[in-house]
Formats: sequence, structure tokens, C-alpha cells
Amino acid sequence: MSGAYSQLLEATISHLEGLKQKGVHYIDVSPESVNALIEPVLRKSDSADGEIRIPPQSVIHSSRENEPSIYDSQRLSSADKVSAMDQLRDEILSSNKSPELLASGANLVFGVGSVDADLMFVGEAPGEDEDREGEPFVGKAGQLLMKIIQATGLDRKKVYIANVLKYRPDTPSKSFGNRKPRKDEIETWFPFLMRQIEIIQPKVIVGLGATALEGLLGHMPTGITRLRGNWQSYRSVPVMPTFHPSYLLRNQSWAVKRQVWEDMMQVMERLNIPISEKQRGFFLKK
Repeated sequence: MSGAYSQLLEATISHLEGLKQKGVHYIDVSPESVNALIEPVLRKSDSADGEIRIPPQSVIHSSRENEPSIYDSQRLSSADKVSAMDQLRDEILSSNKSPELLASGANLVFGVGSVDADLMFVGEAPGEDEDREGEPFVGKAGQLLMKIIQATGLDRKKVYIANVLKYRPDTPSKSFGNRKPRKDEIETWFPFLMRQIEIIQPKVIVGLGATALEGLLGHMPTGITRLRGNWQSYRSVPVMPTFHPSYLLRNQSWAVKRQVWEDMMQVMERLNIPISEKQRGFFLKK
């Protein structure tokens, strides 16, 4: 390792430690900057030449990363956002996308919440309860999501909740249960979610489960278990991957609940939402 690089590394570490002492818990660093910092690093080993190169940190590159930043477009007033959402809803209702869903009698599940929300939650698709009510996350998984949101100090009216698919995926002979969206369905319906994100311009998106993240990132480079808790990006919007609430209903592990809560505390820090000592202790075994 060169002397100049050592000095740069020491200065960077010192600066980060200083920020941490001042209460800063995160900073925005692009994948390119991270790779530029770690690429020159050499470490001693037992190899023939006595050195090995440390491989670049694994960075999740979205296949949508070349699309322009959400924040490059003009920020609309609240009234204009409502109008734009209404137009988008009408466009979906008049579209001929996924005719098999429309023919099945499924109801449009557009989205719900504040068009001025700083925080947006994205799920995969409506289920039976959502199809019946015409609103996302109203079943048991939705009730759990509401508890998670309320634990942060927010409520359903202050965030925006939507799905990648706007209709419940059809099931063979209308059989019981819900079906995971196919990749072609994700790509067909994602442009409508993209438009919602462009209108709202949230400061943070929480991706609920693998299917939602596949839509946002364009692909799933690794499983949700490894991806969760690690910040990603959709067109400059920070994205926090976490488990879908339905997974928490199936897995009552205290540790998994804590993982989701740690993900949400990262979101709270990113949005400058105060976190009390009581909140920091949620789902920690006494």
C-alpha cells in the first residue's frame, strides 16, 4: 500500500470518526467512489508474490441505473400531484395491459397515502383482501405494516403505499390464495409505479420483499436475506430492502422481527426522525 494511499485512508477514517462523534449515522457514497477507494488496496498473504488484491466491494448495480434521477424532473405542487395521480389512475383503467387480469374481474389497487410523502413503501401485488377493498395492504400483512409504520412515529396518512402490480395476479380457476407475479408482469406494470414515484419524489423508498425489489432494481442479484438492510438506489432515491410483512407472519422469529426493525431505524435516521432509547430497544431480548 502506498504512503499516499495510507495517508488518504487514515484521513478518511479520521473524518468519519469525527462525524460519528457528532451524531452522524450515515453519509451518501456512490458505488463508484467506494470502488475507487478500495481498488488500490493491497494486503499481505501467503501467495507466491506475497500480495493479493482485495476484490472490489459487492455493489448492487440496478439495471435501471442509467435512467435519469427522479429529482431531475420538476417538483409538482400538492394540487398538481393529485391531478397527475388522477390522470394516471384513469390511464391504468383505460389500458389494455394484462387483459387476463382485467377479464378476471380484478379491481384496480392504485395506491394510498400522501402525495407529499417523504417515505414510500412498495410491495409486490394486491392479494385477495386488497382486491376486494381496492386498497393496498389491508389484510393481515397490511395490519402488520401499519404497526411497523406507527412504531416509527408516522401513520398511514403520512406515507405512500403502492405495489408493483396494480391488480391481483390471476390464479388458476380462481383458486384460493395469492400468486407471485411473473417477471413479464413486473415489467409490464412497473412503468405505472415508476410514474407514481416520479410524481411523489419521495426521499426514501422501502422495498418490501424480493418481488418489489426486482421491480425497483430491474433484477435481484442476490436473495432478500442478504440484500435486506443494505441501502440500494432507484434513480437517485435511496431504497431500503427489507422483508415483506407476510414473511413476518409466517416466521415469528424474534431475530427476524429485530432485523426488520433495524432496517426501519436506518430509514428513520435517513429521514432525520428521532429515535428514542425505547425504540432502539424494540425486539431485543431482555
